[in-house]
Amino acid sequence: MSQIKNYIYIVLMLFSIVVYSQKTIENDPEIAQNNINYRIEQAQNELDNYNYYKAQKNLDEALQLAEKADNKKSIGLIYAVKGKLQLIIGEEDKAIKSLNKAIEVQRIIDDNANLGKSYKIFGDVYLAKKDYYQALDSYTAAKSKFEEEDLDEDLAETLLCEGKTYMLLKNYRKARAIIEQALAQAKKIDFFKIQSDILINQGIVYNKLGDNDKALSYATEGLQLAKENKYTDILNQGYLVISNLYNETENFKLSRDYLNEHIKLSDSIRNVTRTNASKEQETQSKIADINQELEEVSEKLKQSESDNSLGTLISILSVALITILSLLTLSLYKNNNIRLKTNNMLHKKNSELIVAKEKAELASKTKANFLSTVTHELRTPLYAVTGLSNMLLDENPKPEQIQHLKSLKFSGDYLLTFINDILQINKIEANKVDIEPESFNLKKKINNIILALSNSASDNNIKIHFEYDKDLPENFIADQLKISQILINLIGNSIKFTHDGDIWIRVYKIEEKNKIYTLRFEVEDNGIGISQEKQDHMFESFSQGSIQINRKYGGTGLGLSIVKGLIEILKGKIYVKSELEKGTTFYFEIPLEHTNVKKAKETKPTYFEGNSSDIDLTNVKILVVEDNKINQMITKKILTKMDLKCDIVDNGEAAVESIKANKYDIILMDIHMPGISGIEATKIVRSFDKELTIFALTAVTIEDKMHEFEEAGFTDIIPKPFKQEEFEKKLYNALAGKKDASASASAS
Repeated sequence: MSQIKNYIYIVLMLFSIVVYSQKTIENDPEIAQNNINYRIEQAQNELDNYNYYKAQKNLDEALQLAEKADNKKSIGLIYAVKGKLQLIIGEEDKAIKSLNKAIEVQRIIDDNANLGKSYKIFGDVYLAKKDYYQALDSYTAAKSKFEEEDLDEDLAETLLCEGKTYMLLKNYRKARAIIEQALAQAKKIDFFKIQSDILINQGIVYNKLGDNDKALSYATEGLQLAKENKYTDILNQGYLVISNLYNETENFKLSRDYLNEHIKLSDSIRNVTRTNASKEQETQSKIADINQELEEVSEKLKQSESDNSLGTLISILSVALITILSLLTLSLYKNNNIRLKTNNMLHKKNSELIVAKEKAELASKTKANFLSTVTHELRTPLYAVTGLSNMLLDENPKPEQIQHLKSLKFSGDYLLTFINDILQINKIEANKVDIEPESFNLKKKINNIILALSNSASDNNIKIHFEYDKDLPENFIADQLKISQILINLIGNSIKFTHDGDIWIRVYKIEEKNKIYTLRFEVEDNGIGISQEKQDHMFESFSQGSIQINRKYGGTGLGLSIVKGLIEILKGKIYVKSELEKGTTFYFEIPLEHTNVKKAKETKPTYFEGNSSDIDLTNVKILVVEDNKINQMITKKILTKMDLKCDIVDNGEAAVESIKANKYDIILMDIHMPGISGIEATKIVRSFDKELTIFALTAVTIEDKMHEFEEAGFTDIIPKPFKQEEFEKKLYNALAGKKDASASASAS
């Protein structure tokens, strides 16, 4: 019995010493911080020596200490190192969670140096997951932080990783440029380890670009540097790279010698890893043996106890059990209160979110209606501006008036483009854009776009280069109009911001699954470039580089926002890489379905392609239904110029009565009028005349009203303001169709 009391006394003394020591450490911030730093440093060393179990143990202990001390900087750093460890052992998803925690803390405390390192590790994780563009984005974010903090070593290492990523994307020219930056950075600070790695990778790049002499020179220099400084991993890679290079130049003896060195060093590294793993297993085995011995001693003590000591032990256990139950009850009570408070808070926040959502939806609907109304009201006077300027230019104006009229026409066209861009943004945001897939030849489509933009490029002394992957098929099924609009916007942007330079357009395959090809489109220029700050807002509406750029180059700032919206509709993604005064690269990826159909389906031409003199216009009569006096005058002037006769009425009721009383060949029907609308008037006309050609001459947004136009029975639609030549062709096309129908009827 006295022996048991001695044991209890010793245990209590030891417990008191441990508690006192722990409190001393916790109450002294300097000692606590040194302890945390020591464990983090130990973890880093264990990582370098492949002792992953010990590294994890040190990190867990460091994290406990840092959380007790509420040391945010250390917490962020520990989670970042955890992410690095999890990446090494192949647990990428866990690494992403750890790095997210690190970045969250580091952003709050503005720990930019360690935030950059976390971004860099994030890039390494995405690289391991083969998500190369996410990796590039992470490396870009890391570079930005390292440049801010003047962390030259980290910057050089990140540039190398970025270069390796471009190598995996098979963009070797870009990889060469990035790796050259990394080499310059490493040489500037005498960072020999990364320098040797860069030189070996530069050897791989030059080999891929077809220059084996340079490839061998770089790789050999990198190998020598690694050998001098005993950088084992880099040395091992260097042996293999040089072996492959000699093999390609058919120097098989040297290739075999370097390959043998690589195999020998690889075996050595594996042995070290195995040794460390076996040491960890041995440690675990010893711990298990100690635990077994403790259990045996405990069993013997129990057997040697007398009945009295057993009774004492039962009493102690009873008190302990009552204490534990009391604490458990108190804990449950507190947890229940916390849960009730949390539920109440969640209900309140949920109600607030519902109200906010309803307000946002109402605001969005109000904005859409406002834009639709405003753009309609703008289109109507624009019809007068563009129509009158075209008419005046055709009526032999005085030489001094021509420039003024051209300026007026340019302003009208610019304003129309602006309105159309606003409408398209509005439709994209309201999810009202439909995909219309059709078979087409992608290579020819891009060639046609380049041809259409060649004059603009020539004006700026720009040479356009087009690279289409030779192994990529040309025929696909997709919405070719949207793809054209995306490319026209991006290439047009490059032309606008580049003078005396080059533009490269590239298309190649990223992935192929069944008949679905994921293609990457690149538009690269060597123009003025975009600052990192402005890149963050590139795809927002009305966003441009600066007021000075807007003044100098013009534009609405809506083009890239439209491009991003269209690419997302096509289930793709867009990215931008740029440096000031060096140029910009936009690249996007979209899935396209391959087809063996070599020619797109033939469609009936929208516009008349024959000779207007072949059409007899003598007895052709047109009714113009339009309430705006200026628009009446312009439309009548255009028709008179075409040698066509017309009547004019200014409301829907008068239009119906006039059609009943007269024989017309074509009706040009406005939509918004006093009394009944053009849609209602057309429905009435269709009740007694199914064949009459009725055009909707309208300033409303066509896509939004298309189903209404079809249900009402319109033959076709002419949006206002229109180009005069397109208007004429549509009318001639309708009249030619009537002539063909009459000829067929006569023949039968």
